[in-house]
Amino acid sequence: MTHRKILVFNHFAAPRGCPGGTRHVELFSRLPGWEHVIIAARRNLISGLPQRAEPGFHPVAVTPYRGNGLGRVVNWVSYAVTATVAGLRQARPDVVYASSPHVLAGLSGWVVATLRRAPFVLEIRDLWSRMLVDMGALSETSLPYRALERLERFLYQRAVRVVVMAPGTVGAVAALGVPPEKIAFIPNGADPDDFVPSADRNTLRSRYGFTRRTAVYAGAHGPANGLDLLLEAARTVPEIDIVLVGSGVEKPRLQVAAADIPNVRLLDPIPKTEIPDLLHAADIGVHVLADVELFRSAVSPNKIFDYMAAGRPVVTNSPGVVGDLVLTAGCGHVTPPVRLAHGLGQMAQASPEELAKMGMAGQRWIQANQSRTAMSLALARLLVPLVTAGSPSVKNHFA
Repeated sequence: MTHRKILVFNHFAAPRGCPGGTRHVELFSRLPGWEHVIIAARRNLISGLPQRAEPGFHPVAVTPYRGNGLGRVVNWVSYAVTATVAGLRQARPDVVYASSPHVLAGLSGWVVATLRRAPFVLEIRDLWSRMLVDMGALSETSLPYRALERLERFLYQRAVRVVVMAPGTVGAVAALGVPPEKIAFIPNGADPDDFVPSADRNTLRSRYGFTRRTAVYAGAHGPANGLDLLLEAARTVPEIDIVLVGSGVEKPRLQVAAADIPNVRLLDPIPKTEIPDLLHAADIGVHVLADVELFRSAVSPNKIFDYMAAGRPVVTNSPGVVGDLVLTAGCGHVTPPVRLAHGLGQMAQASPEELAKMGMAGQRWIQANQSRTAMSLALARLLVPLVTAGSPSVKNHFA
């Protein structure tokens, strides 16, 4: 059987066994009838450790950086250059698929797709440039923002399909002139079968030092994550232990801020393959975001789906699309952004049976509605017409 080939550009992708974003490794490895190559940075975004080449995963050199200054922008540019070169050296793909953030990864994908005469698909993980404005990092009138928005429009116009991961992103992309028929909604997901622990719960709790009811936050420690709100909530609800696992530019500051909060611990990032053990040892999964209006409609956070797949009840301070998901599944509590302590307090008062009931409800919902397998099949239905002889969208792409 001849497999079609898809070339994927994702600066921050991580292979299984490493911390960070494994969405594309998991999604494309399940794609029936396709072979994939993911071009990612050689250094893991979370741990900073080298990522080695393996079948379907091709790391490229990027410049090092710390913080959110100029070095980070140079890092993005370096990926765009080395990824483009690596992409042109790959066997001719049937489809090129590029994922933001950042949009320079999309630019690399478009260049390779154009030179190799392959359909170009753009995935929007979040409305990145808009988020920078809402968080106060850029002004709408600034030259960097206007340049980013122009590049976004350019890529939207040249993509044969635009994949979005949150419902609110659909309208925002359409408002920039993308025809609705070009937009496909393929959100994050998780499979309960991938969250089977390696040992019994008591053994795992002993391994991680969990001795009381414990809520785990597993994810990035950056400005958008609003983890100061979690530390403030922890002070108010001392009867629950809060464990933050991961890394990011805010972690050193958060470690200092949490030094006098006895029920808070910050742990180093762990491989994605260890997340099932961590969550099985915990009682609750915590999802936190900064108080930014855009986050109400335009996010699709992996950690929520991981918690649900692992059968953990969820508390989130993100009303809107995330909160609606938690309420629909009946798997936890939703609070306003600055009232996370209320949700943690409800979890502290819940019986073990109530926690188990919420956890099982979330697990059933994710299995039935948003498993990685289901999402890969949705992606396959999107891609196959793009490589069908005579497809109007592909003809227009090269017109």
